[in-house]
Amino acid sequence: MRHGKKVNHLSRTKAHRDALLSNMASALILAKRITTTVAKAKSLRKYVEPLITKAKDDTQHSRRTVMSYLQNKESVKTLFGEVAGRIGERPGGYTRIIKLGDTRLGDNAEMCLMELVDFNDIYKKDGEEKKGKTRRSRGKGKKDEGEAPAAAEKPAKAPRAKKEKAAKSK
Repeated sequence: MRHGKKVNHLSRTKAHRDALLSNMASALILAKRITTTVAKAKSLRKYVEPLITKAKDDTQHSRRTVMSYLQNKESVKTLFGEVAGRIGERPGGYTRIIKLGDTRLGDNAEMCLMELVDFNDIYKKDGEEKKGKTRRSRGKGKKDEGEAPAAAEKPAKAPRAKKEKAAKSK
């Protein structure tokens, strides 16, 4: 039984899997988005998000730790410079997986687009971020002054109906 075994082996040995994830993480950090299979993207998310969290704390120890995983100087420099600057306030969830809906021709594997969240400008409106208070309940808000006349019209409608009934009965 597979109790407690959550690692997707991706049909590779441990050394091959580590090299694959290291290379994919470096490519994701340098290019900000990559196209891959859904299974590899889910494994890569577990691999790269702790590294991005370590990049928030720019110390020599964290740089060496990340370097032992990535083994690429350029990707470590980009991670601690450009990427860490943008994700400084985000508490987690640095990557996004978007399923493309198509499959690879050779083995029919489901393909997806994996990207760093803060580097997608499509979802931002004119470079502005949301800084407003989110509405968490669906209760009624305060009434505006524009709604007060509408409330005054309701009693006026009721007497008209009574007058029409009186006119019809005569």
